[in-house]
Formats: sequence, structure tokens, C-alpha cells
Amino acid sequence: MQLADILKDSEYKLSQFEPEDLDWLEDSIFLKTVKKVEKPYIKCLIRNKDIQLKPEEIVRQLYLKVLIGRYGYPSDRIIVEYPVKFGTETKKADIAIMDVDRPTVPYVIVELKKPKEKAGKDQLKSYCNATGAPIGVWTNGDSISRWHRKDPNYFERITDIPKASQTLEDILQIKFTLEDLIQNDRLVNEKMSLRALIEEMEDEVLANAGVDVFEEVFKLIFTKLYDEWLSGQGSNRNKRILEFRNTGQTETALKNKIQDLFDRAKE
Repeated sequence: MQLADILKDSEYKLSQFEPEDLDWLEDSIFLKTVKKVEKPYIKCLIRNKDIQLKPEEIVRQLYLKVLIGRYGYPSDRIIVEYPVKFGTETKKADIAIMDVDRPTVPYVIVELKKPKEKAGKDQLKSYCNATGAPIGVWTNGDSISRWHRKDPNYFERITDIPKASQTLEDILQIKFTLEDLIQNDRLVNEKMSLRALIEEMEDEVLANAGVDVFEEVFKLIFTKLYDEWLSGQGSNRNKRILEFRNTGQTETALKNKIQDLFDRAKE
């Protein structure tokens, strides 16, 4: 049985994953007879037991493969359906990577959601708050978003999660050129429209800032365009390090950096 057969009546897409990952999963499928009907199964990479391969489970197994193969996380640091307590209620996070020094504490929480479902992002953030996990990932197989939880009320997007050999600080301090920016274009990688991106910025960054949202969004776009324009000039092209980027500094330091860039753009 092929992945296309399992996905044919769903809206799931697997564009996030490499062809070799898809080939691996397809080669791992086997059939089991359940109530006289043959159904596709796979042996879970983490639970080490046979799991029926439904569309959402396809995404989970592929992302587990990525976490182990590409990011280098050992399977003993990964838990599937990790219990998250909310008072007397217990929910389950799809994937949790545990902290290397504190094996009972989640380091990364991953939520897998159905296509076009937006509420999962808020659920992911609530799981991070409840467990204290500093990193959250939301994916549906077609797009992916990653966040750094700075405090319960503020999550900032990050371009990637750390590999097992890296720290969160390594990711936050990566320097970007214009070429890097093009390769990490959220509009492409996360299948977002520019309008959706601006509305998200309004909701998550400026909604409670007590400022004129339209004016502040205009300033930010103007400043970002200026930063990219500088990187496209002459010998600077694709070599200059972009300034319009949060590299882990304090909110005050970040504000001052962006304000300085804006002041230069006005000149």
C-alpha cells in the first residue's frame, strides 16, 4: 500500500518532508487484518509497537524520523502522547522531546494538526505553558511553525529548533544574510499570505501595546524593506548580515536596534 492510498480522502499534504523520508515510510508499511479488513500499519519508531497508519499518524512518524535522523535526538529522549495536566484534566501532546539534563522535563512540545486547523497553535502554546517547555512546534505535514516560549504571555518565532548537539541560544544567535532570508521565507515555507502574516503580527505583537497598530506595522515594514535594500546593494549583496532580526537580546535592546534602523531609513 502507498501513502497516496491512505491520504486520498484527506486534505493532508506531505510537502514538508524529503522524498527519502517518504520512501522510508512507504517501505515500512505492512497490512494487518482487523475484523476481516486489511489495514495499513507501521511499527512506531518510539513506542516500538504496531500502530495503524492513519493520515495524522503518517505525519507523526515522518516527523519522528526527522527528529531522530536529521536533528540527532536519541529515541529515549522522545515521548509520544506525552500527558499534560491542566488541573484535574489531562491531555496528551503528540510528541515531546525531554531535556537532556532533566529527563522528566519537556524541552520541545510538538503538536500535529489537521490541514487548515488554526486552533492547534493556541493549544500548543498552552501545552508549553503547562509543562514549561521553552520550544514549541506546530505542523500538519504541509507547513510548520516553531516558537520560543520567552514567558507565558510571549512566544517568539524561531527559524528552526536546535539539533541534539545545539542549544536554543545557538539558534537565536544565527546571523542571517538576504540569501538566508529568501531560503527561510515564511510565506513560502508556512504557506502563508502576506495579509495573514500582518494580521498575526497585529494580534500577537501589537494588540495590547497601546499604540496605533496601522502606524506601527507600517514602520516595521518600512524598516525591514530598508534593511533588505541595504543587503542588495553592490558588493554587500547576499553577504551583509541583516539587522532586522531578534537574536535573543532583551526587549529593550531589540527595540533600540530596530528604532536605530528606522531612524537611518528615514534619512
